[in-house]
Amino acid sequence: MSDAIGRELTPRQEAILVRVVEKYVETGAPVGSKTLVSHGLKASSSTVRNELSQLEEFGFLSHPHTSAGRVPTDLGYRFFVDRLIESIDPRGGEAGLALDFSQLRSEVDAALQVTTEALAEMTHLLALVSAPPLETTALRRVEVILLQPQLVLVVVITAAGGVMKQLISFGEPVDPGVAEWAGEYLNEQLAGQQLTARLLRSRFEDPELSQRERAFLTEVRPAFTGVLEAGEQALFVGGTAGLLDEFRAEDLDGYRRLLEVLEQRAALLGLMRASLGSKRPFVRVGSEFDDPELARVSLVGAPYGLQHRNLGTVSLLGPRRMDYVKALDAVRAAAGELSRFVEKVYED
Repeated sequence: MSDAIGRELTPRQEAILVRVVEKYVETGAPVGSKTLVSHGLKASSSTVRNELSQLEEFGFLSHPHTSAGRVPTDLGYRFFVDRLIESIDPRGGEAGLALDFSQLRSEVDAALQVTTEALAEMTHLLALVSAPPLETTALRRVEVILLQPQLVLVVVITAAGGVMKQLISFGEPVDPGVAEWAGEYLNEQLAGQQLTARLLRSRFEDPELSQRERAFLTEVRPAFTGVLEAGEQALFVGGTAGLLDEFRAEDLDGYRRLLEVLEQRAALLGLMRASLGSKRPFVRVGSEFDDPELARVSLVGAPYGLQHRNLGTVSLLGPRRMDYVKALDAVRAAAGELSRFVEKVYED
């Protein structure tokens, strides 16, 4: 495949390959020379047939069964989407998807859910949006609530709107004054700062604290270390039910495998995480996945986040024969809207 990727095509071959991908995406039927000529390609049928044969020999097209037409291979799709991504103006505005976050204030999780639902409805593909990892956001507030004499609820609220709760049981009744002090102390020491193991150690083991204060903090510390250990990104998913409509009968094995992957959140996050180092949209096609059972699936996405750092990705998963133009426009628009939203949240 690497030899084919580096192969230089003539302008006519490029035009023919792009037309084949576009027509196959539109109809799902193999594309022949007559179809291409009848849709405005300025060359004779015999010339087009010869070029189609060359493109098949190069690995960009395949020839299913006895049909006179060709269909794109993964390499053909790769060529198409690479040219598509290259044509995107990074300074241009995104269009085609309007998201209303005006009522959400700083509720990032709610914004991500709205985004997945809107993307799925617009494209009829599986929408995936990864949340900012916990370590990228500062703590906004800590609540230490004495529910019962021996039961304390610790609530950790991040600047990105995430809320983590943990119940802590004590072996003996808790002094209400110590619980109240702990809430004030932790807010004073942790609010506005990124949660790290080093920060926790310095604040929870401060030698200037009394023995009783340190003992209480030792008991509630798991609520904070648990936040660190749960640093894996949350994943929001939309459109699972409608995705089946977009797959053809021969693609159902890939669809079943996709549903299995959906149950493994870490695997899906792994598919999306590689994009966080780039500001540009990305596409992964079929055989480019590590899992061979996803060979009939494509992933289209774009990162969102702050000006200096990506926080997550907006992606669409579906069959290889998807409308890549529409999918790329949709994820770019959604990523742009989310970036503007999280910029405001993090500034606050």
